[in-house]
Order: sequence, then C-alpha cells, then structure tokens
Amino acid sequence: MKGDPDRIYYAVLLQPPKEPKELSNEVLAKHAQHLRELDQDEKLVLAGPFIDHPSGLLVLRGSNKDEIKSIMDKDPLIQGGFRSYEVRTWLMSNETNNYMP
Repeated sequence: MKGDPDRIYYAVLLQPPKEPKELSNEVLAKHAQHLRELDQDEKLVLAGPFIDHPSGLLVLRGSNKDEIKSIMDKDPLIQGGFRSYEVRTWLMSNETNNYMP
C-alpha cells in the first residue's frame, strides 16, 4: 500500500458473536490490561466501546495486518469468544496531507 507509514493505521472492529456471552468484570479487566500493554508498546492509538451498539473500535499501529491479527488473537475478549474482530487498513487524513489520503 502506498502512503506515509506514519499515517497508516489498522482499525479493528470488535463485534459480538452470534450467540452473545456475558462479559464479566474479570474478563474486562484482562482486556484492559491487554490494552495497557499495547499502549506501553506504542501500538495502541485509541480504543473504546460504542455506546449505541454492543461493539467497539481499536486503532492500532503495526507493520502489517498479520501483526495486528497476532495482537488481537491474544486479547482476552477474542480468546474467550466474547468478541470477534475485523481488521481494516486505514490511512489517516490530516493537515499534513491537506486532508487528502
């Protein structure tokens, strides 16, 4: 993919499974710890749940989709079957590129 690597990110959509499982505080705490570690490794750009839908969004830095999939496969929400995910490569538009990707 062409573009400035400093503007290429990976958007991860977290989605509930067809048969939703109840999230416990323990699982959420483990997920939060995973996010904390990603933040410390400078992989996490932003994360959070949607208020109006039982899904969430992560924006991550990485070298390619395979790295992001490896990161996501270690997430307790994924390992426990509480969420599935979809990864999209995202090119940020901002003032530096005149808002043109």
